[in-house]
Amino acid sequence: MKRQSLTACVLLTCIATGSSGSAQQRYGADWQSLQRHECPTWFRDAKFGIYFHWGPYSVPAYKTEWYSHYMYVPGHACNKHHLQTYGPLDEFGYKDFIPMFKAEKFDPDAWAALFKKAGARFAGPVAEHADGFAMWDSALTEWNAAKMGPKRDVVGEMRDAVRKQGMKFIATLHHQWLYAWYPTMDPNTDAGDPAYAEFYGPPAPRSAFCGSDRNPDPMPDAAFSQRWYSRAIEVVDKYQPDLVWFDNKLHILDQQLVQDFLAHYYNSAASWNQDVVATYKHQDFHEGAGVLDLERSRMSERKDFPWLTDDSIDWGAWCHVQEPRYKTTNRLIDFLVDVVSKNGCVLLNIAPTAEGEIPQPVRERLLEMGQWLDLNGEAIYETRPWKIFGEGPMEIAEGHLSEHKNKDATSEEIRFTCRGSTLYATVLDWPADGVIRIRSLPDTSDLLGEIKRIDLLGYDGKLAWTRNAQGLSVRLPEEPPCSHAFVLKIRAQGI
Repeated sequence: MKRQSLTACVLLTCIATGSSGSAQQRYGADWQSLQRHECPTWFRDAKFGIYFHWGPYSVPAYKTEWYSHYMYVPGHACNKHHLQTYGPLDEFGYKDFIPMFKAEKFDPDAWAALFKKAGARFAGPVAEHADGFAMWDSALTEWNAAKMGPKRDVVGEMRDAVRKQGMKFIATLHHQWLYAWYPTMDPNTDAGDPAYAEFYGPPAPRSAFCGSDRNPDPMPDAAFSQRWYSRAIEVVDKYQPDLVWFDNKLHILDQQLVQDFLAHYYNSAASWNQDVVATYKHQDFHEGAGVLDLERSRMSERKDFPWLTDDSIDWGAWCHVQEPRYKTTNRLIDFLVDVVSKNGCVLLNIAPTAEGEIPQPVRERLLEMGQWLDLNGEAIYETRPWKIFGEGPMEIAEGHLSEHKNKDATSEEIRFTCRGSTLYATVLDWPADGVIRIRSLPDTSDLLGEIKRIDLLGYDGKLAWTRNAQGLSVRLPEEPPCSHAFVLKIRAQGI
């Protein structure tokens, strides 16, 4: 199989640093070598990031960011909507949304400033979704946002704006999904026209389309893997992101090219004097070669390794849609607290309109999250998981796309984090009787020694508390200091 590989000089001259910045390493394009890469401290400290699905699929804004796929599936709701609204697929296909995607109100500096106010420590765009449209100024394809649609380098402009705000810059890549995304063997659609093959991808029957848990038939050829590799390399070389996030299905690619990419990225980052992160889903990397990412899900228990979860502010869609179902701020904050207590970080997706506006309900939720983090952020940022993640009767469902199964938290749910000699206990709702009861911290506990002081973040008064064999009980003030989760700051021996 012909493929582009890393040159020997890259491997010989690059120095890769872990979180300490002192150890010299060379990463070869093999899993054993790549597993030496350490997750940087900045990522473990950051806890919260924001990204956004934004592209031509934002124009129809109908039900799902998968519109570009489903519009070609006969009988699907998106297909019916498209035929009724835009006409036959051989006359108006997905490519025809690109001129309509003008992004005339796109203001990267304003977006980045909002993300900063929301408390995000890392942020960036979907660089390419499954639809084949690159959101950067690419030399590899004319089908990109700098040459069509907005005629702006969205990735480049967001990089500059994000870094101006002091945040780490991320780029997410989903482009392995292009394989069989469109019915490119159907002559009755524009996707079957050879003139648009560069955009719609290689010829493949609809039957080759696969979800995350099965293989396509037939599998993609070497040229498709090379396409994936070249675009991923172009993004990292051109924009030097601090984090590259991959959607799943990397297993359908030439695995040597996946390893080549990681070695190139890690070694290049060393030459940039940058500590970087690459994420993966399921088993797309070998364990330890990057940071594991979950989708719309979380862990039920504390993990010894840092991990990430990505979820959308909308219960149903990842892009802007005409009838959004936004999560409450309370749900978003409780999710963040729970994930951080288990050694995870949250990457929250938001959904701008095709014009380049962030909808007001989204802005409100982000600003409310930022207000909460301004008050309680010391229990989140730069913390580490404690000996146990917390307590409460809530049973967290694990598994891909499982978040909708988890109920809203009650005041019985308490989550722990620690920072140095301080333990933080965050209760996820205000107890009706005004007393927080932490059953896992009795005076006989081996987890925590003698308590010296307890404070409630945002409250200046003294708290009354007792500790006995039944646990720790803390009497709260009459009024809560904020609108969502509430943080006890506990100073004790043996944290």
